[in-house]
Amino acid sequence: MPATDFDAERAYDEDQFSAQPVFKNDRIKVVCGYFEPGQFIPVHAPGSDVTICVRSGTGVVREGETEHAVEPDDIVVVEADVDRGIRASEDERLEALLVTSPPPTDAEHDPVREGLRRGVFDP
Repeated sequence: MPATDFDAERAYDEDQFSAQPVFKNDRIKVVCGYFEPGQFIPVHAPGSDVTICVRSGTGVVREGETEHAVEPDDIVVVEADVDRGIRASEDERLEALLVTSPPPTDAEHDPVREGLRRGVFDP
C-alpha cells in the first residue's frame, strides 16, 4: 500500500494547479492537489465519482449548479456525470486530497485542458 504525506508531495506551480499522484489502478485514482490562490480545476463532468477532502486553505467546490465554500476538514463528494470543479480562494493556497473512482479517461479531461488553456473555471 502506498504511503505519503502532504508535506512530502507538496509542489506548487505558478501557472496551474499541481496534482501529485499517490496511487492509481483501474478502479481508483488518488492525488494530492495543490492550488495557488485563484487556481482551479475547470468545471467538467467525467463518468466517475470524486471525493475532495480539504486539508488546508479555502475555496469553492462546484457540484452541478451548487458551489460549496470549503475550508480545512471539509469533504465534498460529487457523483459521476455531474459538473464539478475546484477553485482556491483569491487570497490563500488550497491543499486537498482528491479520490476519483474509476479514474477518468484522457478524453474526459479534454474540458479540463481546454479550460486551463483559456483560463476559465466554467467553460
